[in-house]
Amino acid sequence: MNKAEILEWSNRYNQDHPWWIEKENELGDKLREKGELTRGDLVEIVEWKFKTLPGRKKRILGLIQQNGDAEIRSISREALRLTSRRDFERITYLCRIHGVGPALASTIMTFYDPKNYGVFDIHVWRELFGKETTSLFTPRNYERLLSKLRGIAKRCSLHVRVVEKALFKRNLERG
Repeated sequence: MNKAEILEWSNRYNQDHPWWIEKENELGDKLREKGELTRGDLVEIVEWKFKTLPGRKKRILGLIQQNGDAEIRSISREALRLTSRRDFERITYLCRIHGVGPALASTIMTFYDPKNYGVFDIHVWRELFGKETTSLFTPRNYERLLSKLRGIAKRCSLHVRVVEKALFKRNLERG
């Protein structure tokens, strides 16, 4: 995709998903301001990420409730303090929170830094790499996805999140 196509698909995402955009901006602003997640923030991110997957959302929310608020704050604070080029460490550190895997960790990082991160999603993977493997959601695969997203973002002078939204939306519509 060229820059114009990316912007068109990203704008379609924004228009079709106003609640996602509003919630993402709200939680991102809060996360950048505080530099940490509360358990309540994490619950909202889970609700955002798995809005259309109620079974998965319920299961992950149950796991999230097993964490103490202080533990979530501490782990998220440490992960966010790492530099953006230590992606594997950031993602694996966030995965220390019970219920957080690479996909949810990528969502946290995307909310925190949309310029450099995008959500790890099967639709985006399919647009970039084709059919997914059985063990897709690993920190190493997220690094691979992120590298590809960053390359496109750099070539087009766009934020990684803009590119990722465009790929997500295009894959959803193409089925």
